[in-house]
Amino acid sequence: MKWYIGFIIIIFLLIGFVYVSTEQSTGDIEPLGRLAFVKIANPDMYPEHVHANLLAQYAEERNSKCAIVLHYAGSSNYRNFMNGEVYIIEMAFMDTAGAQVDINWNQVLDYGINGVPDDKWNYKVDGQIFDNYEDAWARVMEMAKEHGQKGPIPTVWHGTVRQGSIFVNPGCGFPLYYQVCCKQFGHVGGVMHALTGSLFPYFNNPYRSYEIQHASELQYYYTHNMLNYE
Repeated sequence: MKWYIGFIIIIFLLIGFVYVSTEQSTGDIEPLGRLAFVKIANPDMYPEHVHANLLAQYAEERNSKCAIVLHYAGSSNYRNFMNGEVYIIEMAFMDTAGAQVDINWNQVLDYGINGVPDDKWNYKVDGQIFDNYEDAWARVMEMAKEHGQKGPIPTVWHGTVRQGSIFVNPGCGFPLYYQVCCKQFGHVGGVMHALTGSLFPYFNNPYRSYEIQHASELQYYYTHNMLNYE
């Protein structure tokens, strides 16, 4: 029982630290965490898609005109779109070393200790490709301003896992979320937001039980082109 109490204390300390670091931030974003566990339909972010609706709901609850979802770049152009009254901005990263399917735990450790190297990735924002983070993020902020954004933008990483454990693998977009949080809140703040963001869907995603219970089935359907929305 003592370990359980200790775990709760640690979580509250993390939340407190994250709150303080957020209050001292540049104010660009409000980091929420992981949006989903598995894909429910493909393409996975489009107007009125269940996960797009969920992200729009998060934004509306915070009186935000925009929301940001971060991805690992695939074949999509990651175009922005209106979902109801919320403008959803999509940003994706592309590893210059090529697509990485399996988790590289040495790389995870390196990024955790040293942060993400500035020359590691290219970025895609609303169909445009950028070769550096600063220009890509400036474009994100520019589009948010064009759509009337005031205050921090609710930000998530997509989080879907196409194969393997949804608990071990944090899913699509997590490294970029970590990089964005490090840029916004510093290295330690980035680590803390990554940890607390991993807990977010367990308390906030109303579809969590369905996604978790049917994860292997949904992964099979996705990888066999059975979830395509046409």
